[in-house]
Amino acid sequence: MARRRLPLPSMGRRGMVPSRNLAQDGAIPARADSRGSSLVDSGVYLRGERVASPKDLASTLASLREQEGRIAWMGLYRPAEPELNALAAEFDLHELAVEDAVLAHQRPKLERYGSTLFVVLRAARYVDAREEVEFGELHLFIGRDFVITVRHSESPDLSAVRRRMERDPELLGRGTEAVLYAILDAVVDGYGPVLHGLENDIDEIETQVFTGDPTVSRRIYELSQEVVDVQRAITPLASILTGLTGGFQKYRVDEELQRYLRDVADHVTLAAERVENFRNQLRDILTVNATLVGQRQNEEMRALTEASYAQSEEVKKISSWAAILFAPSLVGGIYGMNFTHMPELDWKLGYPLALLLMLVLSVTLYAIFRRRGWL
Repeated sequence: MARRRLPLPSMGRRGMVPSRNLAQDGAIPARADSRGSSLVDSGVYLRGERVASPKDLASTLASLREQEGRIAWMGLYRPAEPELNALAAEFDLHELAVEDAVLAHQRPKLERYGSTLFVVLRAARYVDAREEVEFGELHLFIGRDFVITVRHSESPDLSAVRRRMERDPELLGRGTEAVLYAILDAVVDGYGPVLHGLENDIDEIETQVFTGDPTVSRRIYELSQEVVDVQRAITPLASILTGLTGGFQKYRVDEELQRYLRDVADHVTLAAERVENFRNQLRDILTVNATLVGQRQNEEMRALTEASYAQSEEVKKISSWAAILFAPSLVGGIYGMNFTHMPELDWKLGYPLALLLMLVLSVTLYAIFRRRGWL
């Protein structure tokens, strides 16, 4: 999604309002907490060239006040609340924006507090090893002569943005808005690999669905949640860019910058459309998977039914033959009890009639079972 960087007009230097020297009285702590300073990088620039690289916030503020026209770009990582409060006092940051930056877990948004812009962005990167999307929250305070970035996670990596801007002093010399749009551009470009990774995951899931992988349902659900999270990060960017465009029109920003913003908005729209397509694909895949699972279950039930039917047929046969063999055994058992008074024992035709009775019973039972299909 790389785009040609266009010259950006500067908002101008904010008025130098007399304030207490925070660098001297120690209002801004050199360390955010016992683990060390939250300041990742700090630079002071004049006409796009880096003129100072202070090691702490107090030195940054002191360098910023040395000469008219300088801008300060301060990058913070998980700053402590006193540190941000001190910066809020120096740059007149609104308390609600500072509270959001401290607590984090905000949705992407753009808010204006006087001459200061407060922007929340959610960057994303695809982790190949885990096949997961990792999100990072970024808070930006943009004033006429300062840029404060607050990160609460490892991503996004703003060092690459800073290096790119420092290689283009003409662009950086346009003002703090150049930094804002460079960061916006980097965040939007960062969604490209994420969408590509999600697309590959969806292709893999389609293969799993048709190979009957039993774990695919869980993966579809997890991937659907990731797609929703990406959508929540991308979709608000459209309104953010619309708000910026509206503000620039109000201040009569030239048409070239507005075209640049429309180009960024186009890339955001394309990304949002791809994410929406991913959601539709996953919904369709889930439907197909449910259908295939149902078919497999029906086939298994049919196979079980057929096995049960075959077993029942075998039981019928066994039961039939057992009944046929039981009939002569019953007759033979009766006349084998050796009672003294059994009239048939003295009858000359008793034995052949007993045999005939056994035969008739067996043939009759065989005919009955045969007619019923048991044999």
